[in-house]
Amino acid sequence: MKLRNIAIIAHVDHGKTTLVDRLLQQSGAFRENQRVAERVMDSNDLEKERGITIMAKATSIAWKDVRVNIVDTPGHADFGGEVERILSMVDSAIVLVDAAEGPMPQTKFVVGKALKIGLKPIVCINKVDRPDARITEVVNEVFDLFAALDATDEQLDFPIIYGSAKQGWMADSPEGPTDQGMAPLFDLVLRHVAEPKIEEGSFRLLGTLLEANPYLGRMVTGRVFAGSVKPNQQVKVLDRTGKVVETGRISKILAFRGIERQPIEEAEAGDIVAIAGLEKFNVADTLCALDVTVPLQAQPIDPPTLSMTFMVNDSPLAGTEGDKVTSRVIRDRLFKEAEGNVALRVESAPNSDAYIVSGRGELQLGILIETMRREGFELGISRPRVVFQKDEDGNILEPIEEVVIDVDEQHSGVVVQKMAERKAEMLEMRPSGGDRLRLVFHAPTRGLIGYQGELLTDTKGTAIMNRLFFEYSPYKGEIQGRRNGVLISNDQGESVAYAMWNLEDRGPMMIEPGWKIYRGMIVGEHTRDNDLEVNVMKGKKLTNIRTHSKDEAVRLTPPIRMTLEKALAYIQDDELVEVTPKSIRLRKGILDPNDRKRAERSKEAVVG
Repeated sequence: MKLRNIAIIAHVDHGKTTLVDRLLQQSGAFRENQRVAERVMDSNDLEKERGITIMAKATSIAWKDVRVNIVDTPGHADFGGEVERILSMVDSAIVLVDAAEGPMPQTKFVVGKALKIGLKPIVCINKVDRPDARITEVVNEVFDLFAALDATDEQLDFPIIYGSAKQGWMADSPEGPTDQGMAPLFDLVLRHVAEPKIEEGSFRLLGTLLEANPYLGRMVTGRVFAGSVKPNQQVKVLDRTGKVVETGRISKILAFRGIERQPIEEAEAGDIVAIAGLEKFNVADTLCALDVTVPLQAQPIDPPTLSMTFMVNDSPLAGTEGDKVTSRVIRDRLFKEAEGNVALRVESAPNSDAYIVSGRGELQLGILIETMRREGFELGISRPRVVFQKDEDGNILEPIEEVVIDVDEQHSGVVVQKMAERKAEMLEMRPSGGDRLRLVFHAPTRGLIGYQGELLTDTKGTAIMNRLFFEYSPYKGEIQGRRNGVLISNDQGESVAYAMWNLEDRGPMMIEPGWKIYRGMIVGEHTRDNDLEVNVMKGKKLTNIRTHSKDEAVRLTPPIRMTLEKALAYIQDDELVEVTPKSIRLRKGILDPNDRKRAERSKEAVVG
């Protein structure tokens, strides 16, 4: 059977996963009466909740005796480790663009990588039925984007197809016809996408995606570049430098057929398959016949820019809400995650049971923490820190990101001011239609930690921010952090409404009455810049004198609600976020107030 391998590139929420659903339905991958979940490719709960693709996935459809392997790529730059490797498996890409929003930064990130390795894309303008669609302008913006990314003349001569994935049609013009379904897109793929190039020589496959299967063990998905392979065949694994990692036998070969994977007896060159049976075979390694000595070229991976320390939860409430609380269990889980996620680096922290986890950004690390808490882990997490580098002269370099913010005109002033405070440099400000402005900045990563929530508050939820790693450049100087101190509990027990009511003039609370609290836990924000120890368990003194004013019900101001992202951005270097399956609490790293003062004094002595 003839083959075609394509990737789908799109910004978050431009309709990529819906498009794949329609392609599967119309190619007959589902039976007429088969019930299939919406957004079939977003299998992970977090993907469905956040509406983003985190892990790349493959599927395949048959159309007019050609098998088309489709790989869904993550649109978010934090998952760039996936993107680079996926693109090496395919021969073309469908760039899916929203007819109203136009190409967005994440599209730029993945398209840049695709053009660089020589893929010739197909541009698909989706959601042409939107009332605010601006089709001609969007096509011009895509052309400008390709030109800005140094596309060749051949790449700039891209075919365009229009349609609505939601309504299930594509056509050569925005007006239709709408009655041919997805057939015009299928036909365009068969015409435009080249057959996979097959190299000479013995069997070689490049590992691209890694997963742990409960029945088959370690499974690596990749494209067969040369030769063919059968189950039970003896093979070896070479790393990027050509060193032999292991030799072994293939226990099973699975190919993608619709949304399911089926075992096959032989994988031919050009196909994308998953292989089980090897213990150490990793992403970017080459699986090959025993006579091969030169590995396939693998993409180098962008460096991690942010790190957090994961440690055992040692608070007095440890073990009351989760069942995975020991250092060994946390260690195994983090190293297992790092095996499958090449953009993540895990190392043991010196002199402690903690682990330093470095990744591409807050979103990637936040999703790892959220996944672990859902699995029953309890963790103490430090404030995110930027990964600095040094140049040849020993100067400190820090990661800089390109930040694009779409905002209503009336809120643009506050955004420009807040970004300036974060040492951002404004590159451009231009109208983006409908009284909105598009602001583009270069900003240091450390200034952006936690800005997302503040931005939404400042713009009444109307701004959209997109970030992209740009480069390492010289240190930009000190950035003002949190200005307020915190209110710290001085005892352990349950919070009392009356005590909290009496403390309201000290600052807003982060807890509610009846919550379990402990000494050293942060219960609120102080109105001043110093920390203050408070008692939130002090009940009302009972007397036998009845007065009206004393017996009125206590009315509390609603507390500050702390999400995981907000908590990580809020804490200072001497504080931790305690994450459990049920709660997110803030606490001081050192719980005992005397030990805390001693540590502060010794730190001041060192600085002094």
